[in-house]
Amino acid sequence: MTHYTATAFVDQLKTFQSEEELEKIQRYFKTGKGDYSEHDQFMGVRMGQVFELAKAFEPMEPGEIEQLLESPIHEVRAGAVSIMDYQARNRKTPGSRKKELFELYLRRHDRINNWDLVDRAAPHVVGGYLWDKPRGILYQLARSENLWERRTAIVCTWFFIRKGDVADTFAVGEILIDDPNEIIQKAVGSWLRTAGDKDSRRLLEFLDQHAAGMPRTALRYAVEHLEDAQRKYYLGLKNSGD
Repeated sequence: MTHYTATAFVDQLKTFQSEEELEKIQRYFKTGKGDYSEHDQFMGVRMGQVFELAKAFEPMEPGEIEQLLESPIHEVRAGAVSIMDYQARNRKTPGSRKKELFELYLRRHDRINNWDLVDRAAPHVVGGYLWDKPRGILYQLARSENLWERRTAIVCTWFFIRKGDVADTFAVGEILIDDPNEIIQKAVGSWLRTAGDKDSRRLLEFLDQHAAGMPRTALRYAVEHLEDAQRKYYLGLKNSGD
């Protein structure tokens, strides 16, 4: 009988450790002084293996998941948010559990503290839960001083975009449009682009209003799927606004 405990998960995760993978991960994530991963620890496990193990541990209870989130090791926390994601995606997961996962995600956002952890869980754990509910929490997160809460605010709208609802993506994007952090700029630009794939008119209206003043990183991501002439036009607005 499998025991879906945090201890059992970590014990199995350790069997995948590799010095070669550790070197790759440390190059991939910014771990220098002052970087967002400065205080992260890594054990050297491929994310594909983390995801496979998380899938096997999908029945884990929220209390055990929270124990994984407490870990200083990045791959362990990645396992925690992956288990949360798998449960949130599963149509057999009861609404009460999805609510627990949503509340756990927000309550322990201090441990969901890197871009990949947010991106792994926010769309379904947060966005999926809020799909048929009031979404005021998104606007609180978008105005947070916490970098990762702001990223959650935009990233979780992926679920809405997939359903054809782009309103919150553009509204949250407008709040975050001047965010100085490149991690937020990349997310805003990418999600505006994806929302624009669903509703090009809304994207063009947004760009007409904001292109000249928005950060260049966000703008470049946002216009990637536009026709060449449109892309050059909006990038030109940015140049004229500098």
